[in-house]
Amino acid sequence: MDLSAVSALVTGGASGLGEATVRALHAKGASVTIVDLAEEKGQALAAELGGATTYVKTDVTNPDQVQAAVDDASSKDSPLRVVVNCAGIGYAKRTLTKTGPHDLESFQKVININLVGTFNVLRLAAAAMATTAPLEDDARGVIINTASVAAFEGQIGQIAYATSKAGIHGMTLPAARDLSSVGIRVNTIAPGIIDTPMLAGVTDEFRKTLGDGVPFPKRIGRPSEYAQIAVFLGEHDYINGETIRFDAALRMAPR
Repeated sequence: MDLSAVSALVTGGASGLGEATVRALHAKGASVTIVDLAEEKGQALAAELGGATTYVKTDVTNPDQVQAAVDDASSKDSPLRVVVNCAGIGYAKRTLTKTGPHDLESFQKVININLVGTFNVLRLAAAAMATTAPLEDDARGVIINTASVAAFEGQIGQIAYATSKAGIHGMTLPAARDLSSVGIRVNTIAPGIIDTPMLAGVTDEFRKTLGDGVPFPKRIGRPSEYAQIAVFLGEHDYINGETIRFDAALRMAPR
């Protein structure tokens, strides 16, 4: 698929993996809708990139707000053909602690934002994509979700996060099969340890320790490298229903 002729929507697009993906898609010539709750950052990025780049303040768990963002992406001169779901949160707590069991509210919040939010965007974006004119092989577009290596090797204290990301991995193949009739591909990227805002508060020493634990290259991954994979999945029309690990051969230990 030629990304210079498409409209794209990126959730969590104001920072981290999402911002890198917005920049990469923009560089390819795509018209990008930035979806995020961080209004100041989102507006600043849209203003910097200019052109057909827009920002829509959106809670991915809110159907009306997501629909408004999809409508924005669909209203541009190019058809909506690429969606990248990067919005998500992290939370650390054991199933059972010294003070009692894991609280249900925080578990539900992580599931709601990471998993339900991803599905909410997927379903509404797919409905819009399905109305576009088909390309070669009756293709209409691609939806790329973000899981984590925690989906496969969740660590101690990652019960909520790992469950949410395992759900995203689990929806990949059935979503691809569901949407095959309308020519929409669905793929997932599962990052390892990446230099995103989630690591903003750690020391340089701890950052080096994290990098040293990676088989090769012995460093933390870069958001721009995630964006490279997202662009590749957008352009490669035969990759469908796959979860791609982006972790430099890392396999997470229990802690």
